[in-house]
Amino acid sequence: MQDAKSEETAYEAVKSSLAKLDMSYIDLILLHQPMGDYFAAYRGIEKAYKEGLAKAVGVANFYPAILANLCENVDVIPAVNQVELHPFFVQAKALENMKTYGVAPQVALKWNVQRGVSIIPKSVHVERMGQNIDIWDFTLTDDEMTKIAAKDLGHSEIVNHDAPAFVKMLCGRNIH
Repeated sequence: MQDAKSEETAYEAVKSSLAKLDMSYIDLILLHQPMGDYFAAYRGIEKAYKEGLAKAVGVANFYPAILANLCENVDVIPAVNQVELHPFFVQAKALENMKTYGVAPQVALKWNVQRGVSIIPKSVHVERMGQNIDIWDFTLTDDEMTKIAAKDLGHSEIVNHDAPAFVKMLCGRNIH
């Protein structure tokens, strides 16, 4: 969910998504970005959760201070925070903050598995799907883990949530 402008539009977006899916509930609903009145939108998905329309609620792209502010001010702590996390953007402070609130990070593969992160690999290619499964038969050494972590750029190369133009684009995008 991204384009909810109020508690009611977020709640209605959940119901609309369920109707499109022809389902009575979904396992997890995510508030995609902390943009606009994301507190109101989160209250809308909390309402859906409390009514049994979602088995869990979560967020995506919530940086540490924003996640902490949300967790300190809502009834239902997000079950997950889906974030970009890889050797070039390790987000150590974000992981520490998520652990403080019991929020699971959703990210990708062996390096992250060994860091204690839940992973959800994505691919439409059968060969890569097989490669994603093949991460369970080896372990990276401490030296390898350190060398990978040293590649951290300290910022995303995909999006910049601090860029006003990006925020404006997200706030103008309507999905429902």
